[in-house]
Amino acid sequence: MAFKLTLLTLMLLESQAARIEIPGDIILGGLFPVHHRSGHSGCGALNGERGIQRLEAMLFALDRINRDPSLLNGISLGATILDTCSSGEHALKQTLQFLDPPADMGTFKCADGSAPSIDKDKQKITGLIGGSYSEVSQKVASLLGLFHVPQISPASTASSLGDKTRYDLFARTVPPDTLQAHVMTDIVHYFNWTYVSLVTSEGVYGDSGMISFLRDARAGNFCVAIVEVVPRLADDATFDAIIQSLLRRPQARVVALFTHGEDSRALLAAAKRANASSNFVWLASDGWGTQAQIMEGLHDQAISAITVELDSRVIPEYDAYMKNLTVENNVRNPWFREYWEDVFQCSVEPAQHNDTSTACAASLRLDESAGYRQGAKIQFVVDAVYAFAHALDEASKQLCRGQNESYCEAFRNLDGESLYMNYLLNTTFEDLVGSVVRFDQLGDGLVPYRIYNLRRLDNSTAYDYIPIGRWEPYTLHLDSEKVLWTTEDGLPPVSACSSDCTVGQIKLISPENRCCWVCSACGPLKTVIDEFTCSN
Repeated sequence: MAFKLTLLTLMLLESQAARIEIPGDIILGGLFPVHHRSGHSGCGALNGERGIQRLEAMLFALDRINRDPSLLNGISLGATILDTCSSGEHALKQTLQFLDPPADMGTFKCADGSAPSIDKDKQKITGLIGGSYSEVSQKVASLLGLFHVPQISPASTASSLGDKTRYDLFARTVPPDTLQAHVMTDIVHYFNWTYVSLVTSEGVYGDSGMISFLRDARAGNFCVAIVEVVPRLADDATFDAIIQSLLRRPQARVVALFTHGEDSRALLAAAKRANASSNFVWLASDGWGTQAQIMEGLHDQAISAITVELDSRVIPEYDAYMKNLTVENNVRNPWFREYWEDVFQCSVEPAQHNDTSTACAASLRLDESAGYRQGAKIQFVVDAVYAFAHALDEASKQLCRGQNESYCEAFRNLDGESLYMNYLLNTTFEDLVGSVVRFDQLGDGLVPYRIYNLRRLDNSTAYDYIPIGRWEPYTLHLDSEKVLWTTEDGLPPVSACSSDCTVGQIKLISPENRCCWVCSACGPLKTVIDEFTCSN
């Protein structure tokens, strides 16, 4: 309890920033990366796809659930949604706002010496949707577990989050990185690449991907030439140094990436500065996925990249919801105005803020002409909210059976650990696009992956991610004829430390690397017994 009180004291010292408050009988918390990280734990530029779109997906799901008479029997779901700024440290501070304050406030004082005021009417959350980045979910799950608050992430894939001794009430609608590493190594095998480099982002996501990828490489028939880790506060010089390190291994043309989106883009920018556009073939995890902003202005460096993304499907109803939003009708989202101005490069009230930019026209709408495209993990955000709704619905039916109300005392007093173990992990339902949502015993989602090739569209100056295959445990389905390579002959690039030996030669393996060798002729009156041995 002393640990809880110490942590909650921090909440009294933090100024509360913008938030979304939706009233309801039951409150779900939401943590989304509305902004990118700036520095160690500050907030930077807006994160439209992974921030605004995903939090709107939570609001969209809540609206649908509260209109659905077949779910929760009149019990309404509300929400408190906060911005993590893509930072584990900032997310931890925000999470404290969801939790009950200590009962004894007598020893606490504000910076000006006054006594802190507590909102006694504040409802505590029943569960949490978020975070997006694995580093965020790891820190948040550690704290929420102390207060028996279950959590469902729609995007965090680090394998370590499946450790129930540390994150006992954590679940996710996506699979762990161990499977994603299998996808990427299967692609390496498919194209007969035997020598590749690896770049990861520092932190839980990158570390998890690196461990899984290196383990699969050792078990397979390929080698990793070099591993580079992007530190959290990397600058241009750091990325330039990484590119130079990769260039010193020219045989390893394929570079596997377990990096956050901003790090992937910074690598492309560094490759452009080094005039190394044709030196690399990128094989990227879902940290890159199908994000359009990563390749903007860097198409020459990104073209032919193969990227991996969860096999999510577009929800047409969500697109209609987003395209109907304007700054006038979306007053519940305090960040939507910033998003609107960023998308349309205009100012909502230029005169009021002495802004010289163009005023936003009243006719503006979010659509394809404005660059709108549904984010890759919107389906999994909606699934996470619905998973709580179905679990709570089943709990209400069981605990309130035989009573005249669905929001009975036994249901109101349901402990978060019981909600997680007895209802959430056992929920199974069909989502809005017809996919079956369920969790395994570790709380992991069971979702296949889709594989994309970034290419320039025919007869166009536009670029897009073209589906070229699918992976489902543990089988790769890939149509190589759909892949557009930039090699002179149009064939897959070679990524090997050494070339195959000719007839009459054997391989003398390098003691430093089993994928590198020199070819040696057996000599007169000797024959090749196998690829490593000449006859005496």
